[in-house]
Amino acid sequence: MRSRSRTICLSLAFITVFLYLLLALVSLPIHHQPCDPPLPPRTHVLRDLARADHASVGPSGPTDPAHRDSSSKGANKDAKGRVRTLSDGLSSASQGKMNMPGGVRRHGTDRAESVASGLSKLEALFDHPLYNMPSPPIPEEDWLLKVKPKIKASEKSSQIKEGYEDVRWNSSSTSHPPWLRFHLGISRWQLYPRRDPNMDPLTEQLATQRIVSAVQKSGGTQLKLVMSFPNYGQAMFKPMKQERDEETNYNLYYFSDFERHNAEIAAFHLDRILGYRRIPPAVGRLVDVVEEIKRVTTDRKVARTFFTSPVGNVCFYGQCSYYCSTEHAVCGRPRKLEASLAVMLPDLSLASRRSWRSPWRRSYSRSKLAKSVGVSVFSYRGTSVSQNLQKKHPNVCNMDRHHYETFEKFGNNTFLLHLDNGRAFGRHSKDEPSILAPLEQCCRIRRTTWLRLRLLSLPQFRLSDVMRASLSHDPLHSVAPLLSEPHLAALDRRLKTVLETVSRCEKRDDDVIFDDMASLKDTVTPAG
Repeated sequence: MRSRSRTICLSLAFITVFLYLLLALVSLPIHHQPCDPPLPPRTHVLRDLARADHASVGPSGPTDPAHRDSSSKGANKDAKGRVRTLSDGLSSASQGKMNMPGGVRRHGTDRAESVASGLSKLEALFDHPLYNMPSPPIPEEDWLLKVKPKIKASEKSSQIKEGYEDVRWNSSSTSHPPWLRFHLGISRWQLYPRRDPNMDPLTEQLATQRIVSAVQKSGGTQLKLVMSFPNYGQAMFKPMKQERDEETNYNLYYFSDFERHNAEIAAFHLDRILGYRRIPPAVGRLVDVVEEIKRVTTDRKVARTFFTSPVGNVCFYGQCSYYCSTEHAVCGRPRKLEASLAVMLPDLSLASRRSWRSPWRRSYSRSKLAKSVGVSVFSYRGTSVSQNLQKKHPNVCNMDRHHYETFEKFGNNTFLLHLDNGRAFGRHSKDEPSILAPLEQCCRIRRTTWLRLRLLSLPQFRLSDVMRASLSHDPLHSVAPLLSEPHLAALDRRLKTVLETVSRCEKRDDDVIFDDMASLKDTVTPAG
């Protein structure tokens, strides 16, 4: 019996060891399998896009305000050599035969090649004749602000606020901080010129300069702060409220959506790429909620809303019409908070602005639709009014643009200020065709806009590629790309829809393209 028991125990031990070894051999190949979940249909396209090149590029921008006249003359002189080849270049662009860098992207290239590829596309775009059109010198009355030659001693303030620098400014531009140069560079036609040595120091200060004051901005529907810097500059602060890849809930009305900090930044870059220059420069920044907001704020309404969450994150919510409660608090991780900072426009006491009702404004009511022609969600105030506006401003179009603003000094004969873009880039999976109602109803677009859109549809200047390259320069890109790949792909898709809409218009009407290039060509005599 003892011998039989020993034999049984040895057999069981042998079987146990054998089973363990067998289990180890079976689980070994499983251990080396990728841990990613199965991809849904067509997700491989997004995965391939995620491997696309990311480029780092600095924003190019406006000329120095103190030398703005001489800079304009220099730009015109440089443009003379381009005018003769402009039509040839545009023709080549239309046919997709531009001899520019960039082409078919290769997957699996190293990071250095990706950066160089994206940078070359963006540089080639801004070097294209369409982005270097000649322009006449800007007369004095078309500048928004002027520098007083001398300031009386009685007008100088002897009080210096705590935390601010003791600066000495005069009429020389070398003494002006970047935010003041930006204000002095605003004209009737744009917020800043395309090539601007001031843009780099301006965006750098927005991202790095010490914050000495933070108070809540009055008005609006959601929480935003006004940040002040030691050189008396100010910026509009919008905090991160949701993840970049989180889409807007389909059941929400457009006026109930959260504002997105990355949308403000992306809108600024897209505005530059489209050649409009109507959105104030905006950059991303990681802000310390305690050091840079709680300890410097003098706003009691904001100060009393700070608390520590159950997981130890510092949060606050302020006071506003929507989403200002503990349930919708803005929280650091645990103290670091992503945000967008956009440079403030000149104070209203210096440059007042006028608000105009948009003929295509939407209804705020959840039950009552606005009156319209053809599109029920638009409030429409007559064909003559809308067509008149479209002739002056053929680029009016935004779901959340119920009014549009201009500087009162220039009346309605100027560009539109595109402010408050926090609700952009909410859904990448759904397009909103009703936004194209102004274009479909009036069938009117500027030639320069139309040609730039066609240029951005070509592979060597693809809109998604140049946007990715431009956004990679922002400080928050090191945390995560500011726009997800589905959003970048949606840009190309929507651009195609816009061009198709113009094509349909051309089939119905011969007077679709407004030739704004003729007057520009007349201002410059071709070289030779």
